[in-house]
Amino acid sequence: MLAHLHVKNLALIEEIEVEFGPGLNILTGETGAGKSILLGSIQLILGAKTSKNMIRENAPFALVELLFQVENDKAADALKALDIYPEDGQVLLSRKIMEGRTINKINGEISTVSQMKAAASCLIDVHGQHEHQSLLYQDKQLEILDAYGKDKILPVKEKVSRAYKEYTACKAQLKEMDMDEEERKRQAAFLEFEIGEISKACLIPGEDDDLERRYKKMSNARQLADSLQTVHNLTGYDTKEGAGETVGEALREISHVVQYDAQLGTLEETLGSVDSLLNDFNRELSAYLDDLTFDDEEFFETEKRLDLINGLKAKYGRTIEDIIKYQKTQEDKLEKIRKFDENLQAVKSRLNQLEEILSKESHTLSEIRREYSRQLEIKVIEGLKDLNFLDVNFSIDFRERKNYTENGFDEIEYLISVNPGETLKPLGKIVSGGELSRIMLALKAILADKDQIETLIFDEIDTGISGRTAQKVSEKMAWIGRNHQVLCITHLPQIAAMADRHFEIEKHIKGMETITEIHTLTEEESVRELARLLGGAQITSAVLENAREMKELALKQKNTRLK
Repeated sequence: MLAHLHVKNLALIEEIEVEFGPGLNILTGETGAGKSILLGSIQLILGAKTSKNMIRENAPFALVELLFQVENDKAADALKALDIYPEDGQVLLSRKIMEGRTINKINGEISTVSQMKAAASCLIDVHGQHEHQSLLYQDKQLEILDAYGKDKILPVKEKVSRAYKEYTACKAQLKEMDMDEEERKRQAAFLEFEIGEISKACLIPGEDDDLERRYKKMSNARQLADSLQTVHNLTGYDTKEGAGETVGEALREISHVVQYDAQLGTLEETLGSVDSLLNDFNRELSAYLDDLTFDDEEFFETEKRLDLINGLKAKYGRTIEDIIKYQKTQEDKLEKIRKFDENLQAVKSRLNQLEEILSKESHTLSEIRREYSRQLEIKVIEGLKDLNFLDVNFSIDFRERKNYTENGFDEIEYLISVNPGETLKPLGKIVSGGELSRIMLALKAILADKDQIETLIFDEIDTGISGRTAQKVSEKMAWIGRNHQVLCITHLPQIAAMADRHFEIEKHIKGMETITEIHTLTEEESVRELARLLGGAQITSAVLENAREMKELALKQKNTRLK
């Protein structure tokens, strides 16, 4: 359950901390006091979009933290599947909103919004003010049915989705093959030209690098020869100015005097090494110069080959490896065109097979849905009777779509009759806003029991109801609160009277600022708040007495009828 809520610097909220308890937690307050802000803070944890406008004026950040006490095995297993492990049975979800970025954490570790949303959905379900309107859409109705029977429906639904993806991919492949014989001939001729052009070149991987080196050397042969000849002269033995001749003369001179001092032997050896190195250098340089001659034919052939390879690169790829790979791809395409009729039949055959698989899985899915729809119909009727639908009938109508979807071929519609003798009709043609709200409440209660979601939040579920119906809704909320933690924002005293814990949200002026605060009401304060809901601005002793009696009756009901 949601044990603790901490909100800081969010819109009109300066900072609030709330300890929620088990059972029915009721939140009331004047219109505009900030109830929607409080609910919005919880929805941020469920993945709602953030904005810098949410941050309280002049504050550096806004913070929302929800601390959950995980009390059932199903929720713990769902969290474990997300690699989230409660610490001492608790999970802390937080979002810190700053200008330009948001920091999301689960148990103190950085997470993504999608990870946080997935974690929160295992622990809490929020029914917003206008969510019941989504019941009018058939996709939402199918979603609810699938959620109700998800243990058996989801595995088959995944099979249908996979089969549908394979089927549509094969269908797209068949569409790509839709070309006449003339088009195939044109494509084949073009492919043959490209393949022939590349094949004729007889490319060898790496030869372009070798050709580039040779071409560069040949193109600069004269400059190489002139410079290296100068180097040979400067380091050689042909002239007195050459380094070889100079070092040789120096070696001869030191050899004459080494006999007078043994220490000169090391210097003589060093100079001898220099002379030997210069000798080797000049010999290798002479050999290089002897080889530095190219005939015009060799230069022309090298240049021609390079031009050919660069031309192919411009058309087919940046490297020789890319060109060879492109050739292989085009050869495969040509082979497919040459075997077009054979391939066409293979794809058509494959499409038929995939359609049979998709049809089989879709029929299996539809059968399971129909099985669960009969169960859901019974539970909805029971739930609606609890909510003051005295003579109600409810049915789920199945139709088959003309085309498959990744959800199969089922198209469903919720049908209802709320008066004796009325035929079943679609929800949108019969029910009012208040009736639609109660239907959604019944469905939420059914799904919550199915999933064992610990915490349910209802934002003004009382829209469009009053009197006896309001009393029935209050009893239903109290009943749900026996097995779940319920947070309910309401304006109705009948619902507020059933509170196991009552909170008041109020807005007031602090200095030059407007702030929203929330606090827990004592038994007597709860009675006064009920009186405000009953009597408005004028709270008389009679209204107070009425409120006290309503509170006592609610307690009696919880202790007797709702057990």
